[in-house]
Amino acid sequence: MIWNDEFETLPREALASLQLKRLQQTLQRVYASVPFYRESFQKANITPDSIKSLQDMEKLPFTLKQDMRENYPYGLFAAPLDQIVRIHASSGTTGKPTVVGYTRRDIKNWAEMMARSFSAAGAHAGDVIHNAYGYGLFTGGLGAHYGAEEIGASVIPMSGGNTKKQIMIMKDFGSTVLTCTPSYCLFLAEAALEEGIDIRDLPLRVGIHGAEPWSEQMRDEIEEKLGIKAIDIYGLSEILGPGVGIECIEAQNGLHIWEDHFIPEIIDPESGEVLPHGERGELVITTITKEGIPLIRYRTRDITRIIPDACVCGRTHLRLERMSGRSDDMLIIRGVNVFPSQIESLLMQIEGVEPHYQLLVDRDGNLDTLEVHVEVNEKMFSDEIKVLQGLSREIRSQIKDILGVTCEVRLVEPKTIARSEGKAQRVIDNRNKS
Repeated sequence: MIWNDEFETLPREALASLQLKRLQQTLQRVYASVPFYRESFQKANITPDSIKSLQDMEKLPFTLKQDMRENYPYGLFAAPLDQIVRIHASSGTTGKPTVVGYTRRDIKNWAEMMARSFSAAGAHAGDVIHNAYGYGLFTGGLGAHYGAEEIGASVIPMSGGNTKKQIMIMKDFGSTVLTCTPSYCLFLAEAALEEGIDIRDLPLRVGIHGAEPWSEQMRDEIEEKLGIKAIDIYGLSEILGPGVGIECIEAQNGLHIWEDHFIPEIIDPESGEVLPHGERGELVITTITKEGIPLIRYRTRDITRIIPDACVCGRTHLRLERMSGRSDDMLIIRGVNVFPSQIESLLMQIEGVEPHYQLLVDRDGNLDTLEVHVEVNEKMFSDEIKVLQGLSREIRSQIKDILGVTCEVRLVEPKTIARSEGKAQRVIDNRNKS
């Protein structure tokens, strides 16, 4: 179901014309009201009037997360505080958080984009949406909440944590749509079985999962264990929150990015050069309707590519391939580039392995070391030592053959790797610790 037929099916030419108009208005606004942008434009020897086409965007400087931290808390706001009706902040673990502000119109637009996203995922007014994203400074909970209300669904504002209660509420309230991180979704299914409940017996039919990279193999695992359609949603607090893009339930192949609000580009992470559609690189997003904190060519650090082909669902907006990792959490192990999601994808194809793992990176002298901890299921763990040794060798061999990196593999008992109610901590990198 398409929520906003007028904008979601705009012809490409009309969409490009709208983008250029909104981009030019945004550039004029930030140049006049945000000293950071005025100075960065001047350093690049450009003004808003320099941008006469979408192709001219390459002239604009990038905005980095570090720029947001250096202008903490309100330095990048383009609206005065008396027009800001809500403030969110990132959940970053290093440095100062990135702070974002929303005007009343920003909140309205966000709710509308989330309504589009829920509709694309197959949700509708008759649904009971169990929202297990965290409420608070994190954008996930309230972003999903407002979108669920916008489509007229019944929303349960569970937030994260209290897993046993989550399961009871889903069962008793007849939840039909689940929103949470993919790792927490699997945790819920596992915890439900411990309570004697098979989530597949509940009315749930759709899961909308984001906030961390996840593989197709993890999607298969979720869909099999919960008996639902698992839909990938994309967003980041700096740009909006959830609802920047989402898969449609018809195709489940690429995230439709709402191009009447955002302009996506793909760049080479090293050179900054814009890459043609179809080539994989780092996603850069420019906001063209935000009032509180518009961002120009924001480097998301997410790795993806643009899928230019038309989608069967009828939406005309470009699709992004599901994120394969991040340019800034990419592991470099003895010169080999490795994304945790690549190892996850490999592990999920091996029989006897559970979808819970952790990568421990360290340094022995001058050499990087990688140790992969992975849970095996109850049956496999009860097998003979030689069977477990064989499985460990198989995983180590596949990682070496496919990714080109040597590692140690440690098989651990079921339920021994710490579970997360938010983003799973997949990597522990001890190389820079004293």
